[in-house]
Amino acid sequence: MSVRLAIVLALIVAAVPGIASARSASVVISFRTPTGNIGCAFSAGLTGAEKPTVRCDIRSRLRPEPHRPKRCPLDYGDSIEVSRLGRPILVCHGDTAIDPRSRVLSYGHTWQRDGLSCTSRFNGLTCTNQSKHGFFLSRQSWRIF
Repeated sequence: MSVRLAIVLALIVAAVPGIASARSASVVISFRTPTGNIGCAFSAGLTGAEKPTVRCDIRSRLRPEPHRPKRCPLDYGDSIEVSRLGRPILVCHGDTAIDPRSRVLSYGHTWQRDGLSCTSRFNGLTCTNQSKHGFFLSRQSWRIF
């Protein structure tokens, strides 16, 4: 989904009574690495009610694979999320942030919004927040910091 379309849809949802309240309207921006192995989704509430986050999923899974928590009955071991402040988390999820139609974040380029940034390099993707925490993803390895 293009940035313009996401914003227009969020504004329509916020403006039309009966669809949703303005408090639940949010913007979602997706991007992917050139290989398509990693897909990311930024989301934030238009009213500030939803904290800005960026979540990235890796099709080839995290290597080494993390231990699955017993409280996660869904997919696990392929998704990390970071908010504007604080440390990243591994995500238990039933959906995906990988969208083959999303825009490509070319090698050497950085995406930035609301205190979050992700840089695509040939060796992997690094996303960081305002408190200098973040994560690195590649086919060979991953880490949170």
